Parts: sequence; C-alpha cells; structure tokens
Amino acid sequence: MQPEIEAKFLNVDHDVVRQKLAELGAKLEKPMRLMRRTIFDYPDGRIERVLKGRLRVRDEGDKITVTYKSPRPDRYNDETETTVGSYETMVKLFEAIGLVPISAQESKRETWHCENVEVVLDEWPWVRTYIEIEGPSEQEIRNCAAALGFDWGDAVFGSVENVYRAEYPGMKAEETLSEIPEISFDAPLPSRLGLRRTK
Repeated sequence: MQPEIEAKFLNVDHDVVRQKLAELGAKLEKPMRLMRRTIFDYPDGRIERVLKGRLRVRDEGDKITVTYKSPRPDRYNDETETTVGSYETMVKLFEAIGLVPISAQESKRETWHCENVEVVLDEWPWVRTYIEIEGPSEQEIRNCAAALGFDWGDAVFGSVENVYRAEYPGMKAEETLSEIPEISFDAPLPSRLGLRRTK
C-alpha cells in the first residue's frame, strides 16, 4: 500500500483556481468529466464498519480503477489501486464472490499537474465545489497550496465525507456516504444529511 498524501480546500471557485494554475504554468491533464463509482462491502458491512476501509470500482472516463483505502495513524490513508478492463465486469466479479454494492455515486473532476503535485477540481452532488491537492510529500502539497493562495490552516484531510460534514453539521462522525444508496447530480438531497451550513 502507498500513502495517499492529500489535502482538500473547500468552497472554492474553480474558475479562479484555473486561472492561478495557468499562471503557475500548470498543465491541464484531463478536462472536467463525469466519474461514476460503486462502493462494495460484505453483507455484514465489515469493510467499512470494522476495518474503516473503502472498496470501490470507479469509471474515470479514460480508465477503470479498483481501489481499496484504509486509514493510517496519521491524517492520511493507505491506498491500493489497479486498473481493470471493464467497469461492469468488475462489478459482476465482486458480486460473484459475495460482495454487495452499497452505494452508486457520481462526481465530476478536472485534473491539473503542477510540477510533482496533482491538483484536482472536484464537484459532488449537494456540496460546494472544492479542490484536492495530492503529492509525494506534505511539504510539496503545502508549497502548492500557498502558491494558489490557500491557507494551510484551512486544509481538510481524509475522505469526501469530511467535505459533506463541513456543509452538513448534522452528519455524524460515524456516518458515511456509502449509507446513501444513490449520490448523483439528478438525485434529490437526502433528508438524512439535514440542514446545510449557510457559510
């Protein structure tokens, strides 16, 4: 497993970030595209409940990945990922060995590279746009964040759940997005998220 070293900055205007990235000489690697994923677990929920991990199949537009993430003692995750040939076939394979799909999710993502660091512009249903900066070391991520005008004290770490918790304070610490069967741009806001934070 490799450590996934990344930081998120929330409630960000993507057009402003694009302009700053271009000024820094960053390269647009992949334009904004729709991504879909299916989250899997055993019927008893032990991947997420006991191991605190996440197993997903994701269609990234140009490739299909299978990823397992698990928490580390620090604020980052360990990540094991590989590419596969077919989204539908991988879903069927997981179901054939007894795993069950627990959540179908979609988001949009645009990917830039700035030296050794990857900057992604993310859109998820029901939350404000944000960015994620990922790199080989925390210092390189800090440097990139500063160059883009972000305060490291505002960084958010961990899974996308933390983005939702920042906007929906009623979402409990132990709740995960995998408990929502469908997360899509066409789906209505689930009542379980509660009221959105106004700022």
